[in-house]
Amino acid sequence: MTRRQNRHGLPSRRTLFGVTLDALTMDETVQRCLDAVKRGEQIEIGMVNAAKLVNMRRDPRLAAAVSGCDLVLADGQAVVWAGRVLGVRLPERVAGIDLFMRLLAAAESADVPVYLLGARQDVLDLMLGRIAERFPALRVAGSRNGYFDDAEQPEIADAVAASGAHLLFLGMTSPKKEIFTAGYGKRTGAHVVHGVGGSFDILAGITKRAPVVWQRMGLEWFYRALQEPRRLGKRYLTTNTAFLVMTVRELVRRTPSVLPPATSSAGSANRSH
Repeated sequence: MTRRQNRHGLPSRRTLFGVTLDALTMDETVQRCLDAVKRGEQIEIGMVNAAKLVNMRRDPRLAAAVSGCDLVLADGQAVVWAGRVLGVRLPERVAGIDLFMRLLAAAESADVPVYLLGARQDVLDLMLGRIAERFPALRVAGSRNGYFDDAEQPEIADAVAASGAHLLFLGMTSPKKEIFTAGYGKRTGAHVVHGVGGSFDILAGITKRAPVVWQRMGLEWFYRALQEPRRLGKRYLTTNTAFLVMTVRELVRRTPSVLPPATSSAGSANRSH
């Protein structure tokens, strides 16, 4: 198999914390998705941030689901920064919600049908209304809320396939969206399957996204925690601390030891072998 390359002809795959990532820009990612639609190929997209990389070490099923995706992208700014510290170059953060919006715009322009799966029904209805205002020509082939049992997954995948949607967006939390993608992404028939997490809530106006300056500083998680401190505060603090420890340990592991030159002093007599 040939190694994937970006538009500069350079290999576009990197390994960080044992996870293979695609070192693509947002523009390159969008183009990769549009090419898949044109060629009738299927692409499953996995997104990783600091919390997910931590959870992947704790949850083998989640790790397998993400690693099995065709594209695995750095959704969190902390992942990009950790890569720089560890000598693993990732060109930029490819935020899931930004990719979502770019693909909706592209789908509207190219008359590509989409399916929206996730969130509560009231949130989904609000989001559909907002999308209709922002992308009036977008063809929504179908939608469904994200509250279903595992036993319903085959039926839902078949409904997506029957809709004829080429782009499938999953507005569900981890690991539910990754597990669904791994088990039934291909069955949906969608050319691109993209898990967008809480993006449905943001588009519906239920939660607010952090200002751009917070995003650039890598503090989007903190802004989110301020909105729901009881539910998210401890979770983010725990996973971010674990991610920092992961990064430091990896840096220590990769840093070669610097030994003093051997001398004829008495200290050198300690080498008995």
